[in-house]
Amino acid sequence: MGSGSVWMFDFFGSVMPVFFIVVIGIILLSAGKGFLQWSRNNRQPLLAVDSKIVSKRTEIKQIQQTDDSMSSRTRTTYYLTFEVESGDRMEFVVNGEEFGICAEGDEGILRFQGTRYYGFARHPRAHLRVVQGYNHSE
Repeated sequence: MGSGSVWMFDFFGSVMPVFFIVVIGIILLSAGKGFLQWSRNNRQPLLAVDSKIVSKRTEIKQIQQTDDSMSSRTRTTYYLTFEVESGDRMEFVVNGEEFGICAEGDEGILRFQGTRYYGFARHPRAHLRVVQGYNHSE
């Protein structure tokens, strides 16, 4: 065997185990973080508070696949930001249907537990229509 072969065995024998341990550590750290957030949410009370939608946003991620077809996928994440009576703002991930039926300025009851979003029930609005100088309720 030449000196190049010894170097390669030394590399795989010392560097690869460290790389493997770092990757496993990152995976375990990520899973632990998710478990801690889940646990914290479970300890929080389920709240229903008056709130107002102050912002809507989307985040679009494109994932390139390097197989023979060179295809890509996109993933859209929908967010609603609510402001409660105290002035605090909270942003939650919602599904596309919920995102589509909500509008900035909608007021209603926000239900959540920690960082978990459970829903938003809008208060009915009194729509006013002006007809020949008079206000009429619908």
